[in-house]
Amino acid sequence: MAEQLRIGVVGANPTVGWASRTHMPALLALPEFDLVAVCTTKRESAEASAAKYEAKRAYWNYRDLVSDPEIDVVDVCVKVPNHHEIVIAALEVGKHVYCEWPLGATTTQALEMAELAAARGLHSMVGLQAYASPSILRLRQLVADGWIGRVLSATMTSFQPGLLQERAPDGVWRADKAAGAHTLSISAGHAIAAFGLCVGPLVETSAIVDTLAPQWPLRGGGTVDANAPDYVAFTGRLDGGGVASLVVGTIPWHGSGLRIEIYGSEGTLTATGRQSQAEALHLQGARSGDAQLADLEVPSELRWIPPEVPDGTPVNVAQMMRRFAESIRADEHPSPTFDDAVQLHRLLDAIERSSANGTSVPLTPTGPEMARP
Repeated sequence: MAEQLRIGVVGANPTVGWASRTHMPALLALPEFDLVAVCTTKRESAEASAAKYEAKRAYWNYRDLVSDPEIDVVDVCVKVPNHHEIVIAALEVGKHVYCEWPLGATTTQALEMAELAAARGLHSMVGLQAYASPSILRLRQLVADGWIGRVLSATMTSFQPGLLQERAPDGVWRADKAAGAHTLSISAGHAIAAFGLCVGPLVETSAIVDTLAPQWPLRGGGTVDANAPDYVAFTGRLDGGGVASLVVGTIPWHGSGLRIEIYGSEGTLTATGRQSQAEALHLQGARSGDAQLADLEVPSELRWIPPEVPDGTPVNVAQMMRRFAESIRADEHPSPTFDDAVQLHRLLDAIERSSANGTSVPLTPTGPEMARP
């Protein structure tokens, strides 16, 4: 293997999409990686991407990229319905894989990918960026250190706008729940991962999952039917005995963003921001003798990436990718691996079962190890 890890990025559009905003700026600033190739679905955009990011090769068929013998790691940053086939193809030819969340459109797909990675002895990581967010890591650290005593209750709300915005033709695929890219899978998945890192896993939940907008307006007129969940609300019991309440919704307009409140026997912690996984959060806290909440700083050592990484959405992705590179070198498997992704997929399935059956559902608690390698 080369001194740097040689990486190829599937979904590296030069102008639009999550990869152009986050993965590419992150990777270009990390000395651990050598960008060998980029891939899109069209020759023109692939060649434009290679020129923009100074990749050695451009591909417009993902099978050509994953079979390139000069690539060690494949970064998959495409639409959720395409994750499975690309990840499986990469694992089958012996590549380590970083894949965005959700890992699969279904839990079955996620399990197939996790089992293949394990069978081939390959390293995997799923893009649950809260696992490397300095803000979330600090919140987790404070709770673990007993700064607020025993957690009695914790709440999270996340409201993102856009539910009734007019959709372009290339965006209506998300209306179909089977595509696996909706509020329950994406927004709630990220939020639950962040929440669990801070306060521990749930052992029981009672939920409501709903589609409040069964039709989406189309740009230029008309509508498209939608069955994708857009609102998730549930309560539960934490592994440590506390009570949890979470609401994650895509709402029509003017979303209030993310808010986490953790109430302990000796104090209070809060975190606010746009999303749990995308950008830095504003942390506040107070202990029993304090008059009011005060701002809390995030220690500099929790940001372990070079200063060249641009602020904003690239930060958490860069944190993840650097940890992934270090884990490959050390032959370690820090969370979030594909196995962790399967556990989160199963938790989301349990939330759906609770809603469908109108009953509380017991859960098997899992606690990922979050220490940086």
